[in-house]
Amino acid sequence: MFDKRALQAEMLSVLQDNILAFWLDKMVDTERGGFYGRMTPDGRIEADAPKGAILNARILWAFSAAYRATGREDYLAAATRAKRYLVDRFYDHEHGGVYWSLTADGAPLDTKKQFYALGFAIYGLSEYVRATGDEEALHYAVALYDDIEQHSRDRRFGGYIEALTRDWQPIDDMRLSAKDRNDRKSMNTHLHIIEPYTNLLRVWRNDELLESVCGLLDIFEKHIIDPETFHLRLFFDDEWHSTSDMISYGHDIEASWLLHETALVIGDPALIEHFGTLARRIADAAAEGLQPDGSMIYEYDAPAAHRDTDRHWWVEAECVVGYFNLWEHFGDSLSLERSLAAWSYIKDHLIDRSGGEWWWSVDDNGNINRRDDKAGFWKCPYHNSRMCLFFL
Repeated sequence: MFDKRALQAEMLSVLQDNILAFWLDKMVDTERGGFYGRMTPDGRIEADAPKGAILNARILWAFSAAYRATGREDYLAAATRAKRYLVDRFYDHEHGGVYWSLTADGAPLDTKKQFYALGFAIYGLSEYVRATGDEEALHYAVALYDDIEQHSRDRRFGGYIEALTRDWQPIDDMRLSAKDRNDRKSMNTHLHIIEPYTNLLRVWRNDELLESVCGLLDIFEKHIIDPETFHLRLFFDDEWHSTSDMISYGHDIEASWLLHETALVIGDPALIEHFGTLARRIADAAAEGLQPDGSMIYEYDAPAAHRDTDRHWWVEAECVVGYFNLWEHFGDSLSLERSLAAWSYIKDHLIDRSGGEWWWSVDDNGNINRRDDKAGFWKCPYHNSRMCLFFL
């Protein structure tokens, strides 16, 4: 019989003792400010590594949310440290927006305006507002929202473009990372704009913001969710022609609950019912990536008929949340089984019990990935801490 209280206790222990303790004990840059930019898989701090906006914004979100859930003052101090560094160093006080990266000393390094990063800055700042009521954080969150709406929103075809230069001019390379396509629009950026907009809506109930959030739900339904397979399409040109046949199982299951959450925050009953139905269909599509051991593989390249069977930390965390969300709201017992199976897989394979935090991934044979970061530009206390906090 399922014991939710026992699961909550497990989640609280992993959150506090495994994830956040790691970031407090090992990643605070006491000499140069903020947080270190990278730890290698063998536990070595690279003190001179660049500091990324995504990492700092996700640290801000994680410690703000953890403080809101637990009331621990050390979490508030870490959140405030991240907020201060974002506002003082990452925010571009001349042109607006946030820099993509800084040097280890906190000077602008890559000054492009990647709208995905602006979205995460809003996500972190709005969560700090939820936790503290801080007016400065709200001011900067709203300013970043205005920047996205002014410079990224496509008023002709809908949606949001990927990136511009520091002063909001066209840029040749719009990619979020080296492995992404250089296309004008992506699912990933839209998912991580609707996510922070939804969080901002919790603390700033503004009519224009509400219109933006509803418009994003419409974009997902009309252009991003495949109406036949219910997988998410990943890349697009300006006019929403799909340019990729890749399937990302982790993004599928993550989107299933994030879009449902957006509808719940908006509060319209018809919207809640509709996106509840879509959540179940997207999660069913994502289940194609589930394995007998309870895990979810990374992605499927349909044209090449190639399955990337690595189990990435963030995919497994989203699997736990996405399927639990279906059980919690719709009483789906199979989804509960899937969620708990994914959690068992994480405990057995991904949590680093000695060094803290989680491994980046393990392969199909259970071998730990010792090449990619233990902490870094993309390896942040976000997916895993959010998974734990979902249950508290």
